[in-house]
Amino acid sequence: MRPSRRQPDELRAISLERGVVKYAEGSCFVKFGDTHVLVTATLEDRLPPWLKGQARGWVTAEYGMLPRATSERTRREASAGKQSGRTIEIQRLIGRSLRAVLDLPALGERQITIDCDVIQADGGTRTAAITGAWVALHDCVTWMKTRDMVTGEPLRDHVAAISCGICHGTPVLDLDYAEDSEADTDANFVMTGAGRIVEVQGTAEKVPFTEEQFLNLLALARKGVMKLVDLQKLAVM
Repeated sequence: MRPSRRQPDELRAISLERGVVKYAEGSCFVKFGDTHVLVTATLEDRLPPWLKGQARGWVTAEYGMLPRATSERTRREASAGKQSGRTIEIQRLIGRSLRAVLDLPALGERQITIDCDVIQADGGTRTAAITGAWVALHDCVTWMKTRDMVTGEPLRDHVAAISCGICHGTPVLDLDYAEDSEADTDANFVMTGAGRIVEVQGTAEKVPFTEEQFLNLLALARKGVMKLVDLQKLAVM
């Protein structure tokens, strides 16, 4: 039995609330159980210097965790004077995941910045951030379309992410912190609405896993992501 008393293939309670920030071109407050992340999308008429003149846009992401998002206060990275390696890795993952489903030339020479702020953390903050970021990005692109800044459908597909792991020998879906901290194997899967894989991060925390176990995790992740995509569709209707 899982600590949350969920079935092995059962997600936590998921919610995606749009339009929660007045000034942002797109926003979403995403909840994966007790993990809560506020995501905003900001459109800017600027690009990184290395992209200027290439007739295409860019999507980048920033990620941060509020000091009391966790059981003990975490020092703000701004006060430390630098971002941690974990923060840099996560925000790069979010950016890569969104760019995989966006037609960048269609944006013109503009940048969309996705800000993901973790209000409360209970495992799976990066997967929640990616899933909510797609909703915020969708609304930002819609904002642009209503102002004739883009034509067609620049957002080619959905993208969502979920964690999986092997706990006490059993593959399970959507780990909370209690499972994540004790799992034999921990993995994050980023996939599109069409079921294609964007990125897989998997680590054997204790015992190396087999190919069969990996395929079991992949099957669980695909099932979970498809449920998340259905929730995204409902959120943006």
